Formats: sequence, structure tokens, C-alpha cells
Amino acid sequence: MKALEFSRNEVRYVAAAMASRIRPGSAARRSPLNLINADPPELPGTDWRRVRTLLSGICGSDIATVEGRSARYFGPWVSFPFVMGHEIIGLDPNDQRVVIEPVLGHEARGFDAPFDGAAPGDGNDYRHIVCGHLKPGIQTGFCASTGGGWSTEFIAHSSQIHTVPEELTDEAAVMIEPAAVGVHGVLKANVAPGATVAVIGAGTMGLVTLAALRHFTDAGNIVVAAKYPEQKELAKALGATTVVDPSEIVRAVRRSTSSFAIGDDLSGGADVTIDAIGSAATINQAIGITRPRGRAVLVGMPGSEQVDLTALWHRETELVGAYTYGTETLPDGSMARTFALATELVEAADLGRLVSQTYPLDHYAEALDHAVNAGRRGAIKICFDLRQG
Repeated sequence: MKALEFSRNEVRYVAAAMASRIRPGSAARRSPLNLINADPPELPGTDWRRVRTLLSGICGSDIATVEGRSARYFGPWVSFPFVMGHEIIGLDPNDQRVVIEPVLGHEARGFDAPFDGAAPGDGNDYRHIVCGHLKPGIQTGFCASTGGGWSTEFIAHSSQIHTVPEELTDEAAVMIEPAAVGVHGVLKANVAPGATVAVIGAGTMGLVTLAALRHFTDAGNIVVAAKYPEQKELAKALGATTVVDPSEIVRAVRRSTSSFAIGDDLSGGADVTIDAIGSAATINQAIGITRPRGRAVLVGMPGSEQVDLTALWHRETELVGAYTYGTETLPDGSMARTFALATELVEAADLGRLVSQTYPLDHYAEALDHAVNAGRRGAIKICFDLRQG
């Protein structure tokens, strides 16, 4: 099989980090990422299936890994070398189109599920991630045993596999995984009817989060910080009340909530702020524009950032992390799998339109460059296309 494999090579990792600081998007050729030909992974048991990739997206966490910006925290939770790619639509052994719920949960590792009907991401103890008959790995795409979507073929446990509805295109289906992240973040935000919500960032994560806010909550005003023209147009189309440049988000939230400006912060602020970027600057800003006793949710993946938490303490703000998905409790008290909700959202909000361009694996450096610089190039989601073999 053909695959993009990421190895443990500290020298090349540092070289990639240096290159990305000089010119974002230039790290791929210097990173420990290599296009290889290899044998497909072995099936660990009868509940595992081979999947042939059709499309696989490039995610912010993938970019952070290639560019040498991923946190050292993940070192013990992954195994090398791993084939990247966790946003995936593929074909199962019966040629059925399937999407992968990439979290390698209890059942995939040979343990009992935490409860009947549990999703791979459910449970309150992560010990299974480094145990069982698989090598360590938080997800497909970060585990040496399973392979990943940036390849012609990989393996997935039956608990991870979801059949794609016929009415969804491949481009729509590859958006189910990132949409599930947005849905999970929105439901963790516990948005009350009529609440004012601020969303920082309008790349893939910001836009799917905005779509989830409009589809699954009764939020009132939604203020979105978007940097580029394409992002601004899509934010308006997906239901934002107000779309502003990032430099204007504090002023826009102040107007929306009739708050006072006190230094760089607000006297009041949004009931909920969702940070879809995860930098030190945006985390600090999210805390500063959220009202006292409000909630700030991190959907974008932060790294090792220096954040001033004085305002978090003083304002008694809840700071909540939102990683992946699982089983959700909806506002009416019912339960549903995040992937089912995300599939519904992708169709309802036409999220397939966020896929801007696809590339063959052989053009991986060009694809990653485009993904890193997607906003300024008028793009949102960049994917690898393996439909031609």
C-alpha cells in the first residue's frame, strides 16, 4: 500500500519546526513525514475490517504534528511510526461507503465498553489507550497498529465504522468527523435559549461549530471573528448574527451585550465563548470576552501556551476542553451518538461545500502547504483524494 508515514526523528522534527516559523506551510519536506510503500496492517481480530480510503482530510492537529508544533504531552499516548489521517471516508470489504469514528476505544483494544451502546470516545479512564492488543494511540492516524487515512488502505474496528447515507457525497461525508467535534463542543457549552455566543475563528472548526450552534441550540446573537473573505461569507451563510475581523471581536461582543470595556476585557460579555483556534492570544481573549460566571470552550487544539488565568479566577469563568466526541445528552434530555448528530448536521447545513480542494498523496507537500495557508488562499478544508487508486 502507499502511505504517508510519520516517524520518530527528533532532528527532522526540529527542522520542520524551524522551517514552519520561517514560512508556514514549508515544513512537509523537512519533517519526519515520508511517502512509503508498505504492507497493510495485520487484522488484530475478527471484529476488525480493512478499509480502502476514498478521501481523507487534513486537520489542524495533523498540521501541528507535521510542523513540529504538537505538544510533548502526546508522546506517551501515540506509537511510532504511524500513518496519519483521521478524517476519513472509505470503502469496507463489501464496497459500502463508510466513515471512521477514529477514537480507539475500549472495544477496539479488547476491553468491555464502559456502558451498553457506548461510543469509542466514552468513559472516564484513558488507560485503555496505552493497553490491550494495540500499540498506544489516541486515534486512528496516531497509532502504529492501525494505519490511517493518508494511505490507500488501513484497518478499523467494527465499533468505529459508520455507513454513509446514499444522499451524501464523498465530500460531505469526509466532513462528518470534524462536524462531530463541533457538535460535541457546542453541546458541552450548554448554550441557553437566547444566549449570546462568541466564536473565535472561522476555519473548519469555527464554521462547523457555528453550524452546530444554529442547528442544535436556540442561541440568540452569535458573533464570529473571521479573518478572510471566504470565511466571512460562509459564517454569514451558516447563521452568524455578526461577523467581524478578529481585531473587532471585543468591540462586537461589547455592543451585543451592552458591556463596558475595562482594559482589554469586558465588564460583562458573551454567555459562552468558543475558541476554535487554541492559541495563547485567543484563549486569553475568550476568557476576557466571556461574562463573569460564563463558559469558555476550547474546541481548537491548544499546545504549550502561556495564558494569564487571573481573569478566569476573578470572573469565575468555566474553562472547558472539548476533545472529539462520544455519546451526547441533548437539551431535551435524550441521548444520541455524536456521529449520528454530525451526519444529520452535514446534510442539513451542506457542509460538503467546505471541502475546497483535493490532492493525490504524491503531492503531499503541496497539499499541506495549501492546508496551512488555506484561509489566505480562499480555502477551508483540504483533503487527500485516493479515489483514482
